[in-house]
Amino acid sequence: MPVQPSSLTAGALDATATRACLPWNALADEIGALLRDDTVSVPARTVLPLPGGGSLFVMPATDSQVAMTKLITLTPANAGTHRPAIQGDVVVFDVLTGERRLVLDGPTITARRTAAVSLLAARHLAQKPAGPLLIVGAGVQGLAHLEAFVEGLGVTEVWIASRSAASAQKLARHAATLGAQAHTVTDADAALPHCPLVAVCTPAHAVVLSAPPRADAFVAAVGAFTENMAELSPSFCHHVAAHGRIVLDSDDARHEAGDLLQAGLDANPLPTLGQLVRNGFAPATGPVLFKSCGWAGWDLAAARLAMRPHPAGATHPAARTTP
Repeated sequence: MPVQPSSLTAGALDATATRACLPWNALADEIGALLRDDTVSVPARTVLPLPGGGSLFVMPATDSQVAMTKLITLTPANAGTHRPAIQGDVVVFDVLTGERRLVLDGPTITARRTAAVSLLAARHLAQKPAGPLLIVGAGVQGLAHLEAFVEGLGVTEVWIASRSAASAQKLARHAATLGAQAHTVTDADAALPHCPLVAVCTPAHAVVLSAPPRADAFVAAVGAFTENMAELSPSFCHHVAAHGRIVLDSDDARHEAGDLLQAGLDANPLPTLGQLVRNGFAPATGPVLFKSCGWAGWDLAAARLAMRPHPAGATHPAARTTP
């Protein structure tokens, strides 16, 4: 009988162990630190189409001490099956010795770093960071944003909109375990007037928000990450551009933010989160749209944090394992 792999084999961490290395507030702090680090180098990611409509993502990044590559597959056809849509790993190396130090669970890294970037942006750009929070989309990213915003921002009231009533109810029950009061709604647009904090976390197959947000709204939109994807209507994007501000997660979003590009907006003049972290945040006036498309720098921040000693003072055993 073949030996089954354990959760920690040759430096590899499973989803649970990876999650334990990446507390929300610490991960948001690490992302902020990475944006101030001049040694960080992040080339453009490579996306290769796969037969059947899937994609292979190759996302490398490095700094003065750590080199990493995220290798993940996105397989939309897995929706509704026992197989997750996102699978893969983040492989971490020591830049001086070339030794492999860690293999982290790719889907866990993707979920947590994406929500932690939204958390960092909300810390600085949200006028009412305590919410109430509207989550549109009750999947993996909806769950991650719920946990990040409850723990990191002190959110106590959550509204949840999902095309799946069962998924919305499940996420609402989880919110209750976190100490947050949760409501499920069928019309996300109708919930916008009640929520100054919004996380849009859908698969971006169709527009889910069209009504204008509140004047004091902070909206993190993370579902659309290619020019052909959109979850926000053109009128929504134009309203924010006219009455508030739009901030990108990285320079890559200038050619990947389908929500903005399909609205005919020029993304080139828009500021990035890194520019604001380095140059300072002006007080927000009007609604803020934080458009996030993903960037390997966020995965590098997670890898850097995972390599750090645990609070107890001992280095994670995986970090000491060499090939």
